[in-house]
Amino acid sequence: MTEAHAPISVEATQSTLVLREGDEGYEEARRIHNGMIDKRPALIYRCRTDRDVAAAIETARREGLELSVRGGGHNVAGRAVTDGGVMIDLSSMKRIEVDPDARTVRAEPGLNWGEFNAATQAHGLGVTGGTISTTGIAGLTLGGGLGWLMGKFGLATDNLRSARVVTASGDVLTANATENPDLYWGIRGGGGNFGVVTEFEYALYPVGPTITGGFVFYDYDHAADVVRLFRDVSAGLSDDMSLVLGLIRNPEPPHQLLAGIIVCHVGPEEQAERDVAALRSIGEPVVDAIVRKSYCDVNAQFDFGFPNRALNYWKSSFLQGLPEEAIAQMVADFAEAPSRMTVLLIEDLHGQATRVPVEATAVPHRRQGFNLLIPSVWWDPAETDANVEWTRRAFDNLRPFLAEGRYVNYLDDDEAQRGPDPVRAAYGPNYERLVEVKSQYDPENIFRLNFNIPPRSA
Repeated sequence: MTEAHAPISVEATQSTLVLREGDEGYEEARRIHNGMIDKRPALIYRCRTDRDVAAAIETARREGLELSVRGGGHNVAGRAVTDGGVMIDLSSMKRIEVDPDARTVRAEPGLNWGEFNAATQAHGLGVTGGTISTTGIAGLTLGGGLGWLMGKFGLATDNLRSARVVTASGDVLTANATENPDLYWGIRGGGGNFGVVTEFEYALYPVGPTITGGFVFYDYDHAADVVRLFRDVSAGLSDDMSLVLGLIRNPEPPHQLLAGIIVCHVGPEEQAERDVAALRSIGEPVVDAIVRKSYCDVNAQFDFGFPNRALNYWKSSFLQGLPEEAIAQMVADFAEAPSRMTVLLIEDLHGQATRVPVEATAVPHRRQGFNLLIPSVWWDPAETDANVEWTRRAFDNLRPFLAEGRYVNYLDDDEAQRGPDPVRAAYGPNYERLVEVKSQYDPENIFRLNFNIPPRSA
C-alpha cells in the first residue's frame, strides 16, 4: 500500500489477498467476460474461505462502500464488478468433491461449468449446467439455470440440494430444505440478493459420457422454414432432447447468413437418431454436424461464439409463441445485424423444467414455451453504437410477441431505463415473497449491485 491509496481501513484474514489499483494482479482481477465493462474497485478481495468473504463484507459495511460479488464473471450486465467499492472475487475457490455413490457433488463458486463437468463426467454423472461451458456455476445456478439438460432434469437451481451462505451480517448459514428453508427458497433463482454462496451441493444423474449433440444449418433462404420446423418439433419433444434455434453468420468466410437448430439428446443412440431425423427435413443443409460426442463437448458447443473480453450487449425475453408475423420480423431484422459474431437464439423450455410448481423455487418460468436471446458480440469499440442500436431495434420490433416473463441471467445493464421493472418481470408472482426473504437476511440492502430486490426497510 502507498500513501496515494484511499485511506480505507481493511478487514482481512491471513488467507485473503487484497488488491488495490496499481497492485500486481489488480487489472486482471477487475476484468470480466464482457469487454464493455470497465470498472475499477477500490479493493478486490481474492477470497479462499468463508472468513475471507465475511471480512470483505465487513469492510464494505464499515466504510459505506458498494459491494459486488464475482464468481465466473460472465454476467453480461457487469454486476460482478463495482466502481470504487469492494469486489469479492471468488474465482480462486475451485474445490469440487463428487460422491458417485450418493450421486451428489459439492462445488465451490469459482468453478465454471467446463471444470464442473470434467469432474462429474469422470463418473458418468451430470446435472443441468448452462449452454456455454465457460459460464460460472454460481451465477447461473442462483439465477435459475437454463441449460441443455433442463428437459430431463429441470433447471440447475432445481437440483441444488444445499448451500453454504455468508450473509450480510457475516454469519455462515446452511440453506436447505430443513435448515433456513426460506433462504434456501430465495437463493434458488433469486440471484445474489441474500448473501454470498461459498459452496453448492447438487444432485447428479447418469449422463453420457457419450451423447448425441451438434447442429444442422441451412442457407438463409430457408430461415423462415427452419424457425417453423423448430416451433413444430418443439411441441412434441421428449425429455431427452433439447433444441435451440440459431440465426447466425457462418464463422468461416464468406460469412454467409445461416439458419439452423442446435441439439442435445441424452437418450439412447437409436432413439436419438429417430428424434433428430426431423431436423434434416428442409432440403440440403449447408452443414450437418449432429454426431455422437461427449457431454462435455456438447456443453461447450457455443463457446467459440462468445470469446472472453469481446464486447457484448444482450436483449432477451420469453415469447408468447412463434406466429408467422414474429418469424418474418426476426428473419428480416437479423439479416441486418452489423456484426458477424452476433446471433439470434431461441431456447425451448419443456419437460421437467416445466413440471416444477411456480411457488417451489424463486423461478416462476414453468410454462412450456420459448426464450428469445439476442446477444450482440463484436470486438471494435468504434462499432459499439451501431451494434447497440441494432440490438435495441430488433428487440423492440418483437415486443408485440413477447411474454411478460424475463430470465434474470440474460438481463443487460440498461433494462430499468428501457421498459417495465425487469426484476418484477423476472419473478412475477414470487416477487413479494422474495422481498420478505430479503428483508430478513439483508435488511440494509448490502447486496444491491445485482438485479436488486429491495427489502421492506430500504
